[in-house]
Amino acid sequence: MTTETASSFAFPTSIVLPLVITGFLGLFATFLVVYWQQKKSAVPALSVTPEPTTTQKTIVASRKPASNPKQRSLAAEKAHPHQHHHLDLNTLKGHGDSITGIAFTSNGRALATACQDRVVRVFKLDDASSKSQKFLRINLPSGGVQPTAVVFGEGASQLVVATQDLSGAGLCMYASAGGKVAAVAKEQGKLPLPEIKWEQKNVHSKNSIVTLVGATASQGGGVLLASCSEGTDIKLWAADSGKCIGMVDTNQLKNTMAALSPNGRFLAAAAFTADVKIWEVVYGKDNQVKEVVKVMQLKGHKSAVTWLCFTWDSEGIITASKDGSIRVWNINVRYHMDEDPKCLKVFSIPLQDGKGSAAHYDRLAVSPNNQILAATHGSTLQWLRAETGEVLDTAENAHDGEITCLTWSPQPLPTEHGKATILATAGVDKKVKLWYPPSL
Repeated sequence: MTTETASSFAFPTSIVLPLVITGFLGLFATFLVVYWQQKKSAVPALSVTPEPTTTQKTIVASRKPASNPKQRSLAAEKAHPHQHHHLDLNTLKGHGDSITGIAFTSNGRALATACQDRVVRVFKLDDASSKSQKFLRINLPSGGVQPTAVVFGEGASQLVVATQDLSGAGLCMYASAGGKVAAVAKEQGKLPLPEIKWEQKNVHSKNSIVTLVGATASQGGGVLLASCSEGTDIKLWAADSGKCIGMVDTNQLKNTMAALSPNGRFLAAAAFTADVKIWEVVYGKDNQVKEVVKVMQLKGHKSAVTWLCFTWDSEGIITASKDGSIRVWNINVRYHMDEDPKCLKVFSIPLQDGKGSAAHYDRLAVSPNNQILAATHGSTLQWLRAETGEVLDTAENAHDGEITCLTWSPQPLPTEHGKATILATAGVDKKVKLWYPPSL
């Protein structure tokens, strides 16, 4: 009974097998069609999706906002390093290599530059904002001599140049040509080129000169020069004669720089240690330098002093250190009675390096009114309020590379917006830049 019921519902083999094969082929064909359509539609999608361009990548990356406005400003400055800074007054061009020294005349109307292209240039600044600045070109003698620093002597007609060659460091003074040379130039309708009036060679043995500064002597009215070697010695010179009139030894392994007070009375040096030594230039009855005596020492920094500058009244010194601080000192004390200089203020340097640690300043220069302190770190230029350490302005990329020189014009200079006390900077980018002072 069961067998009969089951057989009555069974399909014949001849019908079932063709149906199974047909169904399988149909499913396989459907799969192939769907797969081919997907493959075909995917090919154009790959072919029309190009690699993002640099501009597109920048746009995509910039969609993520910085965490705060200060970071956004810094990011924008780094993304556009050549954008014009509002204090940027002018750029003095024409240099063929890195600039190693700059100096203003006492009235600021001329600016001398020393360049590694072996040329000294003297720019005339009748209008500091003029884009076509004229300059006098002085080619140094052949033989691999490189100018490393410049400073004016007595008036704009005397220019002292520090040099370096294979034999060591030297000094020479250029002055206006006279006699037959001047007469011939006058006949030709030309200005006579300056001539070398005196020259000193191997002034610091094999060591190079790291700084060369000048100041009007406190007695006698002549110009006093100080050449600071990379060793431990500093020498004083009479600008008009080239005679060495004094020498000191810092005894601090290696000098960083030296400065003369504007009145020519004091010499201060920053060297390998955290202390700054100060000497007094003592004159005799004949107004000649009698001796150079150590009279003070600035103690308080915890690491090496990287730079210092005197205030323009010669009564104070500002120091910057690798410990991340700036100190303002009063040196108008009774040092003859063993009274020590007084540290008036201590400021933290408002810069950080790539690791987030406090950075140090490479150079300092205070404005003639003692109110604005200009400072550099690498290619960054900052203006601080000297009284409080407040940041007045910052130029993150003041130069395309390291800033090598920094100095203020002693007197206000004419510009298209009236007279202004100008800051001059120079760098490895072959440029000298002139800057307006920030608002106080």
